[in-house]
Amino acid sequence: MEPELSKNEIRKDVAQSAVEVTATTVGQVAVIITGAVRDVAGAIGGLATELFELRAAAKRAERDLTE
Repeated sequence: MEPELSKNEIRKDVAQSAVEVTATTVGQVAVIITGAVRDVAGAIGGLATELFELRAAAKRAERDLTE
């Protein structure tokens, strides 16, 4: 025969499971957010690089016209 669990032990087990599930979900969300922030930073960095290259090309083209 299995031992019976007290109401307090059942409550403790439920609370423990709730905390574990919450921690797991928060961890998953943090990974998603971290990846999104990394991707956005990479995209913005790529845009900045393109803009610098466009500016340099425009300056070269302007110099070529005046020569």
